Amino acid sequence: MHAMQYEITLPADYDMGVIRKRVADKGHLLDAHPGLGLKAYLVRERGRQGSPVNQYAPFYLWRTAEGMNGFLWGPGFRGLSADFGRPAVRHWLGAGLTRGASSVAGERTEQPSTATRATVRLPEGADPAEAVERALADLPTHPDLHTAAVAVDPSRWELLRFALWNGPAPEDAPGVRYQVLHLSRPELDRLPAGRHW
Repeated sequence: MHAMQYEITLPADYDMGVIRKRVADKGHLLDAHPGLGLKAYLVRERGRQGSPVNQYAPFYLWRTAEGMNGFLWGPGFRGLSADFGRPAVRHWLGAGLTRGASSVAGERTEQPSTATRATVRLPEGADPAEAVERALADLPTHPDLHTAAVAVDPSRWELLRFALWNGPAPEDAPGVRYQVLHLSRPELDRLPAGRHW
């Protein structure tokens, strides 16, 4: 599993309706993308949920590196880059995943409405394996959890915790909060739950 995100920060007076329309018109295009576990079309709006910025910040969990490469070298990312400039793409290696009742086939199928993303730099001298073990042990079990993942960027020794929620994220959920405009999940059920390393 690979986690990926790019953040496009927009002017303070930007009409976020433009992003909403873009997602409404094009979000479905990745609903069947090979190798994609999920893509959460995320936004932050200045003055909402404590956000100081307007931002479009899609988050991906890839089941295969081939799927990720196919997207980055394909027409979708090329079009986004033409419209907004080529963003820096963050990438983390997946360490673990859990799915809540609302994401499991045959259970509730609500689309998540919020997401949280927390990153922490591991201190020099900290054992990365122990940090990952702790993060995996702390994966949320909240009834409104849709999906949660833990991943690591070994170039920066940064630990990522990402979660999708039905309704508002719990008050104690750490990190930046986003609104989910659309969720493409073509191969989410093929991402194995639990540990991935």
